[in-house]
Amino acid sequence: MDHNGAAAGGDRRLPGSDGEHALQLKLGTRERAERFYDEQVLDYLNDRMREFVAAQEMFFLATSDRYGECDNSFRAGPPGFLHVVDERTLVFPEYRGNGVHASLGNIAENPHAALLLIDFERARIGLHINGRARIVPDAEMRARHPELPEETVPGRRAQVWVRLEVEEAYIHCAKHIPRLAKVEGRAARERDWGTDDYRRKGGDFFGAAREAEQRRARGRAVPAPPPAAPAAPAVPEVPAAPAPPPVAPAPAPDAAPEPVPAAAAPPPVVSGPVASAPAAADAEAWRAQARRALEEAERRGAAAPSRPEDWFSRR
Repeated sequence: MDHNGAAAGGDRRLPGSDGEHALQLKLGTRERAERFYDEQVLDYLNDRMREFVAAQEMFFLATSDRYGECDNSFRAGPPGFLHVVDERTLVFPEYRGNGVHASLGNIAENPHAALLLIDFERARIGLHINGRARIVPDAEMRARHPELPEETVPGRRAQVWVRLEVEEAYIHCAKHIPRLAKVEGRAARERDWGTDDYRRKGGDFFGAAREAEQRRARGRAVPAPPPAAPAAPAVPEVPAAPAPPPVAPAPAPDAAPEPVPAAAAPPPVVSGPVASAPAAADAEAWRAQARRALEEAERRGAAAPSRPEDWFSRR
């Protein structure tokens, strides 16, 4: 509830937004909501609220930028660091931090801010404070409010202040607030208000810095060389044409022909390029030799091709 809106179906002005009023009607809670507005929501800090604020050591701060993108942050310090100026004004210091200035950056764009204070130790109750915030330089704030301590946090001086003009203040019920006990002795003395020590502030508790370094290391890694271009395919060698078979010399006229085996195997089938045809004179000599072999075979009764040409046929 950070601004006033018109109650749906009437002229009465109620705290809260149009959205919450519409949901109250839809869900049947309007009567309860109006009773809460009437009894609990103030536009100032009453005496009990101011006492409560002055005793707190922490609060949660909600802000958003001009687009409505939200941020929620945590503020802590000794009692009184959230200073009550009057019933409608609060101020709190901003110290040196991580340099991001998320909350201050939002306030610079959009003054609406919300504080949630919870007493976990004694009353187990909470207090919402909504209003309009602005950033005030330290010198200006001290000139207007000289009662502010020089060091709200021991050893630390504020860089700037946030001034909140109260618009709404209302209770956060104790229904689900756990009871927490404050530590005593050495553990209490070791509280590091405002420390800048990296380790004592928590170090890299969630491992985000380690993961960032791993990402940077991957970015610095030497890239693998590009794959070599594929080699050009080898050009197959073309086999040379085989030489023609040697020509056997023609036998003398009175020479006896060579005997032919009884079961002569057919010549093997030759694959590959065909040899060029022999000269005409050589072919006639082969035919003469074949006729003589045929005659000899017939004389002996051996089987033989019926034609001389069949000796050289390709079967």
